Amino acid sequence: MKFDSLKYSFMEALKSIKRNKTLSIASIATVTATLFILGAITLGVANVDKAITKLGSMVEVTIYLKDNISDNNKNAIENKIKTVEDVNTITFKSKEEALKDLREQLNDKSGELTSGFEKANPFPASFTVNVKEPLVVDKVVSSIKDMEGIEDIKDARSLITKISKLTDSVKIVAAVAFVVFIMISLFLIGNTIKITVFTRKKEIGIMKYVGATDWFIRWPFIIEGIILGIVGACISVVILSLIYAIIVSKFSAETLFGFSLLDISYIWKVIVWEFLGCGIFIGAIGSIISMRKFLKV
Repeated sequence: MKFDSLKYSFMEALKSIKRNKTLSIASIATVTATLFILGAITLGVANVDKAITKLGSMVEVTIYLKDNISDNNKNAIENKIKTVEDVNTITFKSKEEALKDLREQLNDKSGELTSGFEKANPFPASFTVNVKEPLVVDKVVSSIKDMEGIEDIKDARSLITKISKLTDSVKIVAAVAFVVFIMISLFLIGNTIKITVFTRKKEIGIMKYVGATDWFIRWPFIIEGIILGIVGACISVVILSLIYAIIVSKFSAETLFGFSLLDISYIWKVIVWEFLGCGIFIGAIGSIISMRKFLKV
């Protein structure tokens, strides 16, 4: 497209937006709402993923040993764990250390609450294994589950699995909601273009009569839809940034398990480009669909 043709199409698009202010504003508002919801869900999912990754690095496997376990069996279990890749640390806790930890937790310095436990210590010795990611837990458990001297094995895989399933559910709901709002945006932008087409029907006929090509006639409407989409995208980014900045400021300190929210720069580095792309797509497709059905050229 030549510069003069592009300039003409752009100016015609601006005039059309000005003539149909109400529908243009409605189209922009719908695009803004659509992308804001998408951005809010994207941020939520990204923060949950970050939390799962953080929790994953803190996942531990606790292997409780039988009281009558031999030193050979205990050493065999430890050596077997060491052969598993991506194991961070292996910590052994004796029965005496387990009792000591309980007294510290209960603040039982005098030993009144745990009197008599020295002779009949009910707490088992154990290995605590810290892994790099939750998937490694399966490898550790499967490698030692049939070895002699193990009383029980505990881990937090069920919690990680539940959180992961919740995240997947949120992603599905987000996808459905986004599709619904996309359809609404396309409908409104399409209606805006339809009205513009009908108000310029005679002008378009004259342009065809003097030899204007189909695409020369179509481009102003496509650019109009793209402008509406981009404006809606820009507004949604600003609103999302302001609201998220408030949320981040309220939770600026690290929260549970040392987890902190994603920095607001994530919006300007990642989400802003997604918004602009979606805005252009919604505007252009809405215009093209409308013209294919109603614009006879």
